[in-house]
Amino acid sequence: MNPSSEPIFNIPPVVLAVTTAMIATHIGRVLLFGIGSPADDEFIGLFAFLTDRYGSNPFGLSPFPGGFGAEIWTFATYALLHADFSHLAMNSLWFVAFASPVARRFGSLRFLLLSVVTAAAGAATFLVIHGQNGAVLVGASAVASGMMGAAARFAFQANGPITLWRHNDERAYHVPALPLTSALRERRIVIFLAVWFGVNLLFGLVSIPALTEGQTVAWESHIGGFLAGLLLFSVFDPVPGAAHPAEGGEDMPQ
Repeated sequence: MNPSSEPIFNIPPVVLAVTTAMIATHIGRVLLFGIGSPADDEFIGLFAFLTDRYGSNPFGLSPFPGGFGAEIWTFATYALLHADFSHLAMNSLWFVAFASPVARRFGSLRFLLLSVVTAAAGAATFLVIHGQNGAVLVGASAVASGMMGAAARFAFQANGPITLWRHNDERAYHVPALPLTSALRERRIVIFLAVWFGVNLLFGLVSIPALTEGQTVAWESHIGGFLAGLLLFSVFDPVPGAAHPAEGGEDMPQ
């Protein structure tokens, strides 16, 4: 088989489409408005997640651009916006890396639904922690984190994408996933979760600045998105799950 056709080098069309939308949105802002211009600020006001939207009268009449509608759609649309090209490049790389195996497993519709859910979970977590403090959230990192959480449910298992990536075996993306309680006893998954949460808690405790000038890492949205992908994986997963070890079923297909 032609090496260029190996799944690891083929970005699923839906992942490519979402990534292209993020890139096109940023380039459009640069060319049409200029980042930081009054017109761009108005655009950000319409589509970024602004914690100040949700004051004493949430989901009511809002003085912010977009009114009531923006209080709903910005739970998802903020993920298409980025502070600068460095922010965009970093999020795009992480998104493509972890979204690709999930998209191959879920298909386009389920993948897009999970993307919206993880974006919303990231924004909601950000709002709960920050309150109405004027913080603004942009970027696809919550969605990328959600894909990491979802991928963790099947990628580390025997015959999964990580163990079979050299074998060009599409079945690796459809390996039955263990129940969450069983997955959390798998050493590789536990190590991955410990490292991931440790890094993000470090960002929160030490207030490490982001790579982008004037920005900080929105670790709260990362955790919200990641937990949504990890915990809601079974809701979206079209592949029948593996039997629980205590039930006497096989953990993995042979």
